[in-house]
Amino acid sequence: MPSLLEPPLLARLKSAERILIAGAGGGFDVYAGLPIALALRGAGKEVHLASLSFSHLYGLDAEVWLEPEVAEIRPDTRSAEPYFPERTLARWLRLHGLPDTVWAFGSVGVQPLRAAYRALIRHLGIDAVLLVDGGTDILMRGDEAGLGTPEEDMASLAAVAGLTEIPERLVSCLGFGVDVYHGVNHSLVLENLAALDRAGGYLGAFSIPRDSREGALYLDAVAHAQAAFPEHPSIVQGSVAAALRGEFGDVQFTERTRHSELFVNPLMTLYFSVTVEALAARHPLPRPDRAHRAHPPDQHRHRGVPRHPAPAAAAPVVPALTRRRRRRPSRIRASSPPRGS
Repeated sequence: MPSLLEPPLLARLKSAERILIAGAGGGFDVYAGLPIALALRGAGKEVHLASLSFSHLYGLDAEVWLEPEVAEIRPDTRSAEPYFPERTLARWLRLHGLPDTVWAFGSVGVQPLRAAYRALIRHLGIDAVLLVDGGTDILMRGDEAGLGTPEEDMASLAAVAGLTEIPERLVSCLGFGVDVYHGVNHSLVLENLAALDRAGGYLGAFSIPRDSREGALYLDAVAHAQAAFPEHPSIVQGSVAAALRGEFGDVQFTERTRHSELFVNPLMTLYFSVTVEALAARHPLPRPDRAHRAHPPDQHRHRGVPRHPAPAAAAPVVPALTRRRRRRPSRIRASSPPRGS
């Protein structure tokens, strides 16, 4: 039975012996899993890190490949690609005397990605998989007006949903509010979490304590990555780090967001967690009998506002986040980052 003394996500992961924590959306998403990975290692668990890679992996040496679309990245892995978050993380891990392998998945479709996951899971003897998302767009159903950057998240989710032989398959999101930058209406994120709770798939939320070992190391890892990519730092992880330091509002730390207004806030330091099974079950499937089915005419929930506008006195669930959703797209596209940043 769940207890207030232990978040359900961590209780489930502590029952496993060998855990794979994988960045779902590519780029720096895997950094969102660092605090959990460090806590689990401190509890004596064997934890492995992986990431859907945005780097050009086809140029890597032959010996790094475990199977097609899954490569073992170490601090000294050779690559002509300057943007290589997996190797940067491996180098940070070595600096701190931690296991310094980060596995990189190719940015491919669901079936080859699932095959790569299965090969890695078999190689490492994994009995639990945690997908981590920087931001919350993995929680979108797919029929909302603003989806953020969901392609890689959905590929990872669908790939892991098919690994029914794994006892624990979980999803955790860090960075609530950062997807305002990509047009996500966060009141819908909360609505989706409520629906997942009703379905028995919501595992609650908990925050990273700023003064904890895990919080301090996370801040150090983000600073290390920002120094490695000074002209292309992660907007997501930089925003979460700013929130963890107690900053708030339009916190600018890179030229990439100079034409945007950010909303750094304390909720960014919360992990929102769900089961893979429940989340995957909520995604609409392209079946012929549903191809032209619309929502009931009085709802239209995924357009972001009711069909018949509410009176002015009726405030949205998250006013600041929802208000930013309605701004002109041109204002936030001038310096848009690549997906998964």
